[in-house]
Parts: sequence; structure tokens; C-alpha cells
Amino acid sequence: MSPRGVATPDVRERLFAAAERVVDKGGPGALTSRAVTTEAGCAKGLLHAHFAGLDDFVAELCLDRFARTAAKARALSGLVGQGTVARNLDAVVLALFDSGGPALSGLALTRPAAARRIREALEGGAPGFAAIQEAVTGYLAGEQKLGRLAEAVDPHTVALALVGTAHHLLMTSWPGTPDPRPAMTRLVAALLRD
Repeated sequence: MSPRGVATPDVRERLFAAAERVVDKGGPGALTSRAVTTEAGCAKGLLHAHFAGLDDFVAELCLDRFARTAAKARALSGLVGQGTVARNLDAVVLALFDSGGPALSGLALTRPAAARRIREALEGGAPGFAAIQEAVTGYLAGEQKLGRLAEAVDPHTVALALVGTAHHLLMTSWPGTPDPRPAMTRLVAALLRD
């Protein structure tokens, strides 16, 4: 545990990672500020020293994870013509399920103030599912120009189907339910067929 008065390096990420472990182990109901700081091995008040409260913390955690996945999706444009289209898409859509994605989505839903703050941030331009969909659409269009994706495939529709399905699975999965990753991989393969 960090002694009182000693700076904790990368405190946001440390607390976010601890929260993901807490939710992964015990579900959304297990998340308390004390559980997070205990899991992170830091002072009990650290979370409240950096966030306005638990709802603010949950909102920031979800927005941070959306931003990470959106950045990964934007990086797809640099992969046009490399690897396989399916593998490149899998890396992005499966990233939504990393770090406790389904449990975190459920967590946001159980905290109305956090859900409201997330919605407001997304409406204000924070990266979310729309940014991921846009990046996937652009990537698929680039692959189509190279002839690596059939002309009959509509990049916008494929991107919408992938992001919509991921959103559905995030909202309906929780600890103890089947892993949604295999279904996403099958969907990517099905959507890319000629």
C-alpha cells in the first residue's frame, strides 16, 4: 500500500484496472470505492481525491475504455492491405470485450448518474460506438479499393452490424454467461464472405 502523502504513479489507470478486476470477480454490485482502493493497494481516499465520487469514477472508466477501443479502431486505417481483413477486424471488435467490457457496461447501467454522464460525454463528441463504426467503415472501404473485400460487401452495413452486435452482447453479457468473443469472430467471418 502506498504510504500517505506519497504520490501514486498513474493513479487513474491503477484504479481503473483495479475496478475491472473487482467487477470481473464479483459483478457490478461488488464495486465500491473501498473495494477499488483495496484491490489497487492504495489509500482508501485516493479514489475520492481524483474523482467527484463513485459515479464520476465509473463514467470516466467507461469513457476511457471506449476511447481506447476507438483509438484501436482508428489504427485500422494503417492496416489496409496487411494481414487478413478478418483478423484485423477481430482485433478491434474483440477489444470491446477486453478488460471486463460486459461487466463494465452492466456497471454503467446500474448507476444512473454515471450512465447520464457517459451519454452526455458521447453526445459532446467523446469517442464511443459511433467512432468505432466510422473507423471500421473507412477501413473496409480501403480494403475494398485494394480488392481484398468483395464489391458486394457494403462497408457501412458490415460496420453497423459488427458494432451493433458488440453493443448488444455487451449489454446482455455478465460474469458467468458464455464468452461473447466466439460469436463475434463467427459474425466477422460471415459478414466478410462473398
